[in-house]
Amino acid sequence: KVSRSWRGSFLTIFFVFVVAASADGALEHLRAKAGDQTQSRAVTELLRRLLGDRARDFIVSVNGSLSSDGLDMCELRSTKNNKVVAVGNTGVAVATGIYNYLKYFCNCHVSWSGDQLDLPRPLPPLTGVLRIQSQYRFRYYQNVCTQSYSTVWWDWPRWQREIDWMALNGINLPLAFTGQEALWQEVYMSLGLNQTEINQFFTGPAFLAWNRMGNLFEWGGPLPQSWHIKQLSLQFKILDRMRAFGMIPVLPAFSGIVPQGITRLFPQANVTKLGPWSHFNCSYSCAYVLDPRDPLFQRIGSLFLSQVVREFGTDHIYNTDTFNEMNPASSDPAYLASVSRAVFTTMTSVDPKAVWLMQAWLFVNDPEFWKPPQVEALLRGVPLGRMIVLDLFAESMPAYSFTQSFYGQPFIWCMLHNFGGNSGLFGTVERINLGPFEALRFHNSTLVGLGMAPEGIEQNPVVYELMSELAWRKEPVNLVKWVSLYASRRYGSMDDNLTVAWRLLFRSAYNCTIPGYKNHNRSPLVRRPSLKMQTDIWYDPADIYEAWRLLFEAAPSLLSVETFRYDLVDVTRQALQLLTAEFYQEIRDAYQAQKLSEVLTAGGVLVYDLLPELDRLLSSDAHFLLGAWIEQARSLGLDEQEAQLYDLNARNQITLWGPDGNILDYASKEWAGLMEDYYSQRWGLFVNMLVECLDRSRPFKQDTFNQAVFQVEKGFIYNQRKYPSKPSGDTYDIARRIFLKYYPHALKRLK
Repeated sequence: KVSRSWRGSFLTIFFVFVVAASADGALEHLRAKAGDQTQSRAVTELLRRLLGDRARDFIVSVNGSLSSDGLDMCELRSTKNNKVVAVGNTGVAVATGIYNYLKYFCNCHVSWSGDQLDLPRPLPPLTGVLRIQSQYRFRYYQNVCTQSYSTVWWDWPRWQREIDWMALNGINLPLAFTGQEALWQEVYMSLGLNQTEINQFFTGPAFLAWNRMGNLFEWGGPLPQSWHIKQLSLQFKILDRMRAFGMIPVLPAFSGIVPQGITRLFPQANVTKLGPWSHFNCSYSCAYVLDPRDPLFQRIGSLFLSQVVREFGTDHIYNTDTFNEMNPASSDPAYLASVSRAVFTTMTSVDPKAVWLMQAWLFVNDPEFWKPPQVEALLRGVPLGRMIVLDLFAESMPAYSFTQSFYGQPFIWCMLHNFGGNSGLFGTVERINLGPFEALRFHNSTLVGLGMAPEGIEQNPVVYELMSELAWRKEPVNLVKWVSLYASRRYGSMDDNLTVAWRLLFRSAYNCTIPGYKNHNRSPLVRRPSLKMQTDIWYDPADIYEAWRLLFEAAPSLLSVETFRYDLVDVTRQALQLLTAEFYQEIRDAYQAQKLSEVLTAGGVLVYDLLPELDRLLSSDAHFLLGAWIEQARSLGLDEQEAQLYDLNARNQITLWGPDGNILDYASKEWAGLMEDYYSQRWGLFVNMLVECLDRSRPFKQDTFNQAVFQVEKGFIYNQRKYPSKPSGDTYDIARRIFLKYYPHALKRLK
C-alpha cells in the first residue's frame, strides 16, 4: 500500500518533471535557419578576415545532424598535411571550437581591444579528437541599453567585427534591435498619427534604448528620416550575418507604450499616463500605457510584429519589457497576468510559434512592488515554455533563487557586469565562475542558457572571455591557472611579470565580492566634485600598484603588441584613478582643517599635472578617444544639421544625460578630450572655489558650486571643439614619465 504522503511527493516530482520537459520541448523550434553550406561558408569567411592566408590551414564543415539533443558541439582533428579539420552542428559551434584551439594550442587571443594572432607555423597537431560541447541550449548576448551606450554609432564594418566576435565566443542568441523605429513610424502613420506627434515621441539616437522601454520621449530628437533609412539597411546586414552563422536573432515586440497622439486618435482607448522616470519630469518622461485588455492593444501589437516579420523575417523569439523601472497601474495579480497574456497574444496572433524573451530586471530593481504573487502572475500569464526569462544581474542579485526558478519558465543566467559603459577595472570572477553551476543544481532548475548582458561593452575584455568560456565547461575553472594562461595568450609572451600582474588584478579589482554591488564607476575622478564623495573601494590598491609596476617593467619588449599597449594604458589609468581619490581626500581634509597651502598643493598637483598627464596618456591609444566617439556620431549625418544633432547626443549621453544633468555622469568615460575639457575643468573650479572660500573665510556651498559647474558641464556639450580621432604621442614615453613621477606617490600613500 502506497502512503498518501509518498503519493503527494511523487505527484509533485512528476508534475515538475512534466513541466520542465514540456517547457524545454516548447523551445525545440528555436534553431539555426541557415543551411549547412551557408554556415560553413560564413565561418570560412570569418577565418579569412581574422587570419588572412592562414585561414587555409583550417577545413570547416557544418553538419546540423551531428547533435541529437540540440546542444552545440564541435570536433577538431589534425590531418597529415598539418591542417585542422573542424566539424560542428552549427557555424557558431565550429567558430567557437576553432577559437578554443587558437587559444589553448596556438596561444592566440581576440578581443575588443586588439588581437594577438601570432600563429605557429605549422599549426600545432592535435592528438586524437578535440571535442567541445555546451550544456546550454542558448548563449545570450547584449542588453537593450547596449544599443545606446555602445553600438549606437556603429557602421557595418564594426558590426561585422562584433558578429565575428560573437561567433568565436559561442553566442547563438543575440539581440537584434537596430532599425525598429522605421517600422514603428510606418505603424503610427498607418494609424493616423502625424509627423509632429511621431517626432515628439522618438528620442535622439543616443537615448533610443529608453524610448523603446517607455522611459523617455523626445529628448535628443527629432529623429531624422535619414536615420531610419540607414538603420534599416544596417539591420538587414546584421540579421543576414547572424543567421548565416546559425545564430537566432531576438527581434522587438510591442509592450503597450504608445505616443501621446494615440489619445487624440482614439479618445475612448484605455490609456494610463504613468509617473516620471528617474530624475526626469513629464516634459520628457511619463509614459502613456495602453491597457492590455483594450482591443487597440492587440491591433497595434499585431500591426508592429507583422511589419517586423515582413521586413526582418523571424526566428520566432521576441523581446519586449513591460514596466521597466516603472510601476504598473495595479498590483492586482489578475491585472498583471492579463498584461503578460495580452503581450504574448499580440505575438502569437502574428507568429503562432512565438517565444517571449523578457528581462527580469524589474523584479530585482523594485522588490517592494514585485512580491511573489505579482512575479508569479506576470510570468504565468504566458504558457510554460513560451517565455524565456533573462536573469539579468545573476552574478550579484540572482532572481531565480527567490522566484522558484521563475515559477517554471525557462531562464538564462546572465552576467550584467557593466552599467553605463563606464571605464574602470571591475569584475566578479568568483561569482561568475560558480554562479551558473549553482543555478544548474538549483532545485527544479529551469536553466536553459548563459548570457552576457552588459549595458556597455568594449571594456574589461578578460571578464567576457571567461564568461563566454564557462558556457562550454562542465565545472568551474581554476581561476589562477585560467588567468595565467590568459596573460600568456593575450600578449604572446611567457614573461612571469605578466602572469603575476594578472593574478594580482584577478584577486583585487576583478574579484568584487560585495553582495549586490553595481559597477557604476564611483571614483571622484568622474563624479561632480563635492566634500562628501565616496572613496571606498572593494580591493587593496597595493595589488593595482604592484600590477602597474610589473606591466611597466615588461613594457620594453612588448610595445609592438596592441593588446599590451592597451593594458598598459588601462592599468596606468586605474592607478591614476586611485591617486585622484587620494588627492581628493587631501584636498578635502586640508580644507576642513583650514590649511590653505595644503589645498593649493594637492589641488595644484591634481588639476595641473595628474589630470593633464592622464589625458596625454589616453590620447596615445585609439581605444580611449572622445574624438572617435564624436566622429562616428557625426559621420551618420547627411548634412551639418544632422551631424550637429548627433554630436550633441553623443556628448550629452556621456556627461549630463539629460537637459539638466538628470542622470549626471551615469555613462561616464575616461577618454582623452573628456578628461581635459570636462573632468579637469570641474576639478579646477572646485579647487578654486575652496581656495576662495578659505581666503575669504566663507563656507563652501554645494548648491552654489553646482550652479557654477553646471555651466562648465553644459559648456562642454556646446563647445563645438573637434577632438582628435586618431592617437597621438608615444604610449611608453608617457607611461614611463607618469610611472616615475607617481609610483612613489602611490607607495607613500600605502604606508
